[in-house]
Amino acid sequence: MKSYANPMKQNFISGTLLLTLTGILSRIIGFYYKIFLSRRIGAEGLGIYQLIFPVFALIISVSAAGIQTAISRYCAQCRQKRQARAYLSVGLSGSLLLSASCVWIIWHYAPQIGLSLLEDVRTVPLLRIMTLSLPFACIHACINGYYYGRKKAVIPAISQILEQVIRVAGVWLVADIQMQRGQLVTPQIAVWGILFGELASSLYSVTMVCFFSERTENKKTVPNPSVPPSSIRLTKIAKDLCSMAVPLTCSRILLSLCQSAEALLIPIKLRDFGYANSDALSVYGILTGMVFSTIMFPCVLSNSLSVMLLPAIAEANSRKQYNLVQKAIRRTTQLCVILGLVCTSGFLLCGNWIGIHLFHNTLAGIYVRTLSWICPFLFLASTLCSILHGLGKATLTMLINLAGAAIRIIFVFAGIPRIGLSAYLWGMLASQILICALAFFCLHHAPEYVSEK
Repeated sequence: MKSYANPMKQNFISGTLLLTLTGILSRIIGFYYKIFLSRRIGAEGLGIYQLIFPVFALIISVSAAGIQTAISRYCAQCRQKRQARAYLSVGLSGSLLLSASCVWIIWHYAPQIGLSLLEDVRTVPLLRIMTLSLPFACIHACINGYYYGRKKAVIPAISQILEQVIRVAGVWLVADIQMQRGQLVTPQIAVWGILFGELASSLYSVTMVCFFSERTENKKTVPNPSVPPSSIRLTKIAKDLCSMAVPLTCSRILLSLCQSAEALLIPIKLRDFGYANSDALSVYGILTGMVFSTIMFPCVLSNSLSVMLLPAIAEANSRKQYNLVQKAIRRTTQLCVILGLVCTSGFLLCGNWIGIHLFHNTLAGIYVRTLSWICPFLFLASTLCSILHGLGKATLTMLINLAGAAIRIIFVFAGIPRIGLSAYLWGMLASQILICALAFFCLHHAPEYVSEK
C-alpha cells in the first residue's frame, strides 16, 4: 500500500500545485479582462453580456459537464491506457451529439430566448455567436476530464492558459481596431472572444491526445495482463459513463435552471425595489462582472483541489483504501477553512480599495466586503462535493446543491424587493453554509465510503 500511496500522493500534490499556479495566472488575466471590458463596454454592456451566461451554462451542463466528470472518475479507475482512451472516445462522441442538438436549438430559437426569457433583444446575436463555441468547449472539457483522471494535469493546465490568452488577445485586438475606426465597442466582441479561446484550446487538446501523448506514453505504459482487451466493451463503457453522467447532468441542468432563474429574477426584482431598467442591468453587471470575479479569484486553490480530489478519491475508493479518503477529508477541510478565513480578512480590509481603484466603482467595493464572509464556506463546498462525486454519490450531491440553490432563489424573491441586492448576497452565504453542513453530515454518516451502485 505504501508503494502505491506515495506515487498517488506525489501526483496529487504536483497536479494540484500545477493547476493552482495555472489558475492563479488565468484568474489574473481574467480579472484584468473584466476590468478592461467594464471600461470598454460599460456596466450596462457588461450586464447584457452576463445575461447570456446562464444559457451557456445550461447547454454546457447538458452536453459536457456531467460527461467530463464521469470520464475523469472512470479513467482514474482504469489500469490500462487503452481502456481509458475507450472511455474518452465514447464520452466525447456522446458529448458532441448533445452539443450539436443544443447548437441547433439555441440558433433557431435565439429570438424567443432573448425576448421572452432574457427580456432584452440585444442578447439575440450574442446567443448565436455563443453557440458556435459549444462543440469546441465539449472537446476541450472531455479531453481535460481524461487527463485529470490519468493524473496528468499539464495538458489541461496549458489549454486553460491558452484559452484565456487567445480570448483576451482576440477581444483586445478587435476592440482596438473598432476604436481606431471610430466604431462603437459592443458586448458582441466579448462573445467572439469565447469562440476564439475555445477553438484554440480544443485544437491544442486534440493535437496532444492524438499525437504527442501517444508517442510518449506508449514507451512507458506496460499493459496489465489482468485486464484483457476483450474487457473493453463499448456497451459496458457507455453504461458506466451514463450511470454517473446522467445524474450529474440532471443535477447540472437543474442547478443551471436555478442559476438562470436567479440571473433573470435579479434585474426584475431590482426594478421592483425601485431601480430603472438600465440601473438594474448596471447593478447586475457590477455584481457578476466585478464582484464575483473578485470573490472567486482565491477559489483557484479549492478548484484545483476539487479537480484532483475526484479521481484520487475514486481510485482510493475502488482499491478500498478508505484511510486515504478520511485523511483527504480532514486535510482539505483544514486547508479550506484557513484559506477562507485569510481571504475573508483580506476582502474586509481591502474591499473598498478594490472597488475604487480597480473598478472605479464604490458599489463594487461595498458588495465585495459584504460577500467576503462566503469564502470559507465556498471553498469547503466545492471540495466536499468533489469528494462525494469521487465516492459515486452523484445523486446525493445533486440534492445538496439543489437545496442551496433553493435558498438563494427564496432570498431573491423575498429579500431583493425589500432591501435590495444585499438580500441576494446574504442568501448566497446562507446557501453555502447549508451545502457545507449537508455535505459534512452525509460524509459523517457514511464511514464505510462505499460508492453507490
